[in-house]
Amino acid sequence: MPANLAAIPAARTFSYYLERQLAAHPEQLALLESRLHHPFDLQEMQAFSDWDSMDSVEVLQPCLRKLRSAVMARLIARDVGGLTDLDEVVRTISLLADFAINTTLPIARRSLAHFGDPIGEDSGEVQEMIVVGMGKLGGHELNVSSDIDLIFLYPEGGDTNGSRKLANHEYFTRLGKLLIGALNDITFDGQVFRVDMRLRPYGDSGPLVMSLAALENYLLTQGREWERYAWIKARVIAGDASQMEPFTRPFVYRKYLDYGAYGAMRELHAQIRREVARRDMAENIKLGPGGIREVEFIAQVFQLIRGGRERRLQLKSTRDTYAVLAELRLLEPDTVAELLQAYTFLRNLEHRLQYLDDQQTQSLPTSDDNRQRIAGSMGFADWQSFLDELNQHRRKVTRHFEQVFFLPTEGAPAHPLTGLWRDIADTDACGQLAALGYLDAEAIQQQLRSLQASQRYQQLPDGSRKKMDALMGPLIEVAGGFENPDTTLSRVLTLIEAISRRASYLALLQEYPQTLQRLASLCSASAWVSVYLTQHPILLDELLDARVLYASPDWPQLAAQLQQQLEDCQGDVEAKMDTLRHFQHAQTFRLVAQDLAGMWTLEALSDELSRLADLVLDATIQHAWLDIPKRHRAVPLFAAIGYGKLGGKELGYASDLDVIFLYDDEDQDAAELYSRLARKITTWLTSTTSAGVLYDIDLRLRPNGSSGLLVSTTEAFRHYQHHDAWLWEHQALTRARFVCGDAAIGQRFEEIRQEVLSLPRELPALAAEVISMRNKMLETHPAREDDVKHARGGIVDVEFIVQYLILAHAHQVPGLLANSGNIALLATAAEAGLIPAQLANQARDAYRSYRRLQHASRLNDSSKVSHAPLEHYQHVQALWQAVFGAPPAP
Repeated sequence: MPANLAAIPAARTFSYYLERQLAAHPEQLALLESRLHHPFDLQEMQAFSDWDSMDSVEVLQPCLRKLRSAVMARLIARDVGGLTDLDEVVRTISLLADFAINTTLPIARRSLAHFGDPIGEDSGEVQEMIVVGMGKLGGHELNVSSDIDLIFLYPEGGDTNGSRKLANHEYFTRLGKLLIGALNDITFDGQVFRVDMRLRPYGDSGPLVMSLAALENYLLTQGREWERYAWIKARVIAGDASQMEPFTRPFVYRKYLDYGAYGAMRELHAQIRREVARRDMAENIKLGPGGIREVEFIAQVFQLIRGGRERRLQLKSTRDTYAVLAELRLLEPDTVAELLQAYTFLRNLEHRLQYLDDQQTQSLPTSDDNRQRIAGSMGFADWQSFLDELNQHRRKVTRHFEQVFFLPTEGAPAHPLTGLWRDIADTDACGQLAALGYLDAEAIQQQLRSLQASQRYQQLPDGSRKKMDALMGPLIEVAGGFENPDTTLSRVLTLIEAISRRASYLALLQEYPQTLQRLASLCSASAWVSVYLTQHPILLDELLDARVLYASPDWPQLAAQLQQQLEDCQGDVEAKMDTLRHFQHAQTFRLVAQDLAGMWTLEALSDELSRLADLVLDATIQHAWLDIPKRHRAVPLFAAIGYGKLGGKELGYASDLDVIFLYDDEDQDAAELYSRLARKITTWLTSTTSAGVLYDIDLRLRPNGSSGLLVSTTEAFRHYQHHDAWLWEHQALTRARFVCGDAAIGQRFEEIRQEVLSLPRELPALAAEVISMRNKMLETHPAREDDVKHARGGIVDVEFIVQYLILAHAHQVPGLLANSGNIALLATAAEAGLIPAQLANQARDAYRSYRRLQHASRLNDSSKVSHAPLEHYQHVQALWQAVFGAPPAP
């Protein structure tokens, strides 16, 4: 006997069901032997019988049951014989269910032909029933003896157009019953699938079929949390999916990060565990501890929380979802590998339990004979070695499940400071607050009392108030441990009050205690961070995983991630704009957290913020172009040029972007198309959406300023720079660079930039003009010692010195053309003998100090900058005198 055919007697020995089938229907054995090494595919199902000739469900029923027997026989032989894997098993049995439903529906409709076709009262069109597969059927993950969970829908009300009229609702109810009977009825030939309709709205007490409008209303007004979990896997098997998904998708996937899903999923799981304990089902590998359901719950809670933001998680398949979770590092790859190994082991075991006698069971056998059969079929010599492996997998699942869900200990005591918050209105807590480290305990007590008495707090729903109450004790304790406890607590309280109406954010802080410590640490260090978080509370999610929060950015990987997220928006402009904002805010927040942790020098941080801006601008150009109708190219011949802080890679956390746009395109409509693109880019960047703003941008540095065209050709730009530009525009050009877009245009821009900056100039006239320009600035921004930017000897003076040196000497010292920043360019000038080395070094130190002071001011959300040391001003003033031959004017 060929080796692969040996699988058949092995499977017959293992499976009572298969042995009975082949004994009762010997003709099946020949078919099984001839097709054993082929999966049972759709083409073979279609060829199994002459389905089109059938005109009644009664004729159809025996053929469907014989098909199911043939499919099961081959699956058992192939699986037990080691000729296939889990993928084929679940795919084949799910395919059988889809085929049975889609084959039955038209035959069932023929049985109702005397009623005519159901016609929509609004559309006037023939209506088709929508059959939704739920659970494992929806995910193409059926087990071999599974029930199938179905929901029946129809597009709209109306009546049939036959000689005997029926309301559409009655028509589809009859059609649904015929479909259920065709699959579910037990006949002489057995059964195809048990059909379970309990997941429909209102369950067993609800109507068998429902219109789309009624479903939408139900989900909006009565849909429960467990139903969101159930609808994750909903898949339209028959009918038009596009009519249902616009309202089922937002029911399942919320636009925000929905941490309230943890509590709902935990409660659902607790109900299952109570039922398992009540019915003594600990040995059930689906519902028991460490079972299949826990693996599914882990994947699905991430889908519920994040699926609205991360569309790649809007999947039906458990295993596909885990692959995305690993890719996004929402779970560590090692964790995913262990969970998938356990899931595969458990699902293979589930099938072997069901192969034994075609029973819908997930419980381990009790008889020694069946135990040995199961152990052998799973590749183990005896039951104990099999059980050891099973228990190892279940322990891993349980460990990961409890890590994800942080299962609370039954009867765990409340936080010791819960009473302080609860009784704050009636009890003097100043002594207790002072003992915790608060400096002005009376003011803190008053702030807590005011919060508790506020309308915002008093009007919270009970669930939200309980979450907030649970947070207050730990927060008071955590904030008291910082050097500035009063400020820390006040900042976090402001944030919590702002987010209190969003129960999901309160749930996040409650579900993940470690986030409260990180939140307090960041708010303690920076007022700007606390304001930023209050404006963008979705960033609280970034506090969850320190490994992600403090990981140095991998810009190519992040660019690919952003591109995928934008593509997932499927052309929805508003969704793309929000995606860009969420991405930019998240990366900015990670950088500020790393900055406060001392991971970056100021120069390196500015480089990272500039790379972020470059990436966002590039993505904006790409996707704004896709929103231009009648565009003549797939990729625009268009580039963004950065000036100022963007050009010099000196961006701070809230810097504007100074940009101009260039294009090189001979198309007759190019000027109009690229002007529209520039306007669209501006809108995408600056508009306020529900996710906030991306960047403020300044386009006034383009040729002819605010009165000039939004976009220029490179040749027009070159002509302008050579013939019409003012000196200050050449000064600005010293800090300009190609940011993103067409690389050839970027190269051409750099050639023009170097041409212009390298032009020989009359040095006395140049110096006079630079000095005049600086004096004009003083008229609108007077020099003050507490303003390190405009003070004499401050930032602007350093920048003017460097710009003069470039314009005066770049034709002789090409190193000055490098876009390497003011600090490096001062060193280049000193090395070339253009300025004294000591003065250059002193000015570099001063400039570095000024930028640090500015940065510290930003982090403290202060409009004032601490005074710079007087000697820094003096050193820069000395360099000014060395360069220009006279001290700077006061």
